[in-house]
Amino acid sequence: MRRPHIRSVAVAVAVTTAVTGLAGTALAVPSAGADHPVSSAGTSAASVVEAARAAAFAHASATGVTQGDELRAQDVMLDPEGARHVRFIRTHQGMPVLGGDLVVHLDRRLAYTGVTRAADHTVKPATTEAKLTPKQAETKAASAAKGDADGAELVLDARDGASVLAYQVRVTDSATTEGGGSRTVVIDALTGKVRSNTPDSDEFLSPKLLDTLRDRGETLDPATGNAPLSAALGATPAAGAVHYPAPATGTGSSLFLGKVSLTTTRTAGTSYLLKDPSRWGTETRDAKNRLLENFAQGTKFTSTTNKWGNGAVSSRASAAVDAQYGITKTLDFYQKTFGRKGIENNSKGAQAMVHFGNKIANAFWDPTCDCMLYGDGDGQMFKKPLVVLDVTGHELTHGVVDATAKLEPTRVDADGNQYGEPGSLNESLADIFGSNVEFFTNNPKNPPNYLVGEKLGLAQKFLRRLDHPSLDRLEGTIDYWSPAVYDTEVHAGSGVSSHAYYLLAEGGGRKTIGGFSYNSPTYGGLTVKGIGRTKATAIFYRALTRYMVSTTDFHDARVATLKAAKDLYGANSTEYKTVDRAWAAVNVTAANTPADRH
Repeated sequence: MRRPHIRSVAVAVAVTTAVTGLAGTALAVPSAGADHPVSSAGTSAASVVEAARAAAFAHASATGVTQGDELRAQDVMLDPEGARHVRFIRTHQGMPVLGGDLVVHLDRRLAYTGVTRAADHTVKPATTEAKLTPKQAETKAASAAKGDADGAELVLDARDGASVLAYQVRVTDSATTEGGGSRTVVIDALTGKVRSNTPDSDEFLSPKLLDTLRDRGETLDPATGNAPLSAALGATPAAGAVHYPAPATGTGSSLFLGKVSLTTTRTAGTSYLLKDPSRWGTETRDAKNRLLENFAQGTKFTSTTNKWGNGAVSSRASAAVDAQYGITKTLDFYQKTFGRKGIENNSKGAQAMVHFGNKIANAFWDPTCDCMLYGDGDGQMFKKPLVVLDVTGHELTHGVVDATAKLEPTRVDADGNQYGEPGSLNESLADIFGSNVEFFTNNPKNPPNYLVGEKLGLAQKFLRRLDHPSLDRLEGTIDYWSPAVYDTEVHAGSGVSSHAYYLLAEGGGRKTIGGFSYNSPTYGGLTVKGIGRTKATAIFYRALTRYMVSTTDFHDARVATLKAAKDLYGANSTEYKTVDRAWAAVNVTAANTPADRH
């Protein structure tokens, strides 16, 4: 959906992403688990932002900014070697610019060194006078998304080479979205044409895949095999005075991971809340089978024993154990590997609701709720909630992408299937980092591997795999790039960059890793020797946070990862050369970059 201590992964070079609360905030780089102010030419976030903004206008021919544009900083990123990167969201004459995002790159002395931009043209509409009224736009949007339209906002649509005045409308309770979720509809303000109609949260399982599974008559009821918690397990109140709320160590019996330890909140002598104070208040609640997109309205999970679930669906807390455990492990992966403090890097916890809706066979990252939503399965094809570990890692990574590059599909069909290379790259990154969450967690009940969805009970034993994507017959995932990939369904298209990542990490050919067998082919039989998962993961993360924007396609991603490898290891390094070779091994090269990217 849209939106790993790889056995103790330790990335060789520390990296930092967003600095929130920009005005007057000191930039910091994580070091030995703590933030320390940076001593350099630009010591505050504000000074870095102002230097980047000035550079964007001073180098307008390269950055594409023009008179009437305003740039609002979304991320300020600082690299140990001294580079600074500022990610901007753009407005034009006060109107948000869709596809107008850009990252300005500076050196240690805050001098301009380059730009990564989504729109490759000057963003300037022929007119700023709308022919449609906001009410007319809302009516058209409600009709297109079959729901209730909120207020229409004038925007400038700069996607796909355009520069068009448009209305952006959020439509809630959409009958065209699973679970009645919301959609964002963009209406041409001059012609009334629907320019895009995109779900705000997309599903782990695409509509196309669900149809395929139904056609095949597959029933997914993966065994849990978990015994209830014994009376000996669970936390007991500590002796002596305790001030509440206080952290506590509880035990959970999950659906898929057996018995796990959970940090919870003790609110009274024998009262516990499924909320983790050690991870910024990360919490899982019960949606009570409502189509609920407001976390505050979810029902809190409480216990008098600090023991949670029974390893079966008969306890509503069992799915919550999987969700809470998976979310906290994902947060730990991002923090301990990259220094990222939370999904949005703002030192805020993640939220989740299980038992979302009635017979929903899916899981979602929902930016509206800013939380994870897990359905219980439809009771027919899917018998259990989709709370497995790599699903959680996958979905929360969509949240990380939403907070950074905001990779978007180029189109969405009437059934809700998404298409286009930026969307495929989004899905790929979710699979890459979701798999890394497994390696980081290293839970014996869920051995880490380069397979995605192997715990779902599918007949082909996995949903997708990074080493040889085309072994996935369900979605028709592809191994190599071709011009047709631009309009391929995003889960199928994700194989291109997932395959490149695997080859970068492990290399091609037959091998066994952690008890799992792999045999990764290459385009034209090109030989690739991997550099290891730690370095490959560091390169892809830096590429995402520094050098990708909303329109990044596979050829752009090649350039982004090369820049990241140069930053981390040098332009003459084995790592840099292997990045280039890994992309060539999936048929993405400088030579075959399309002249027309659309």
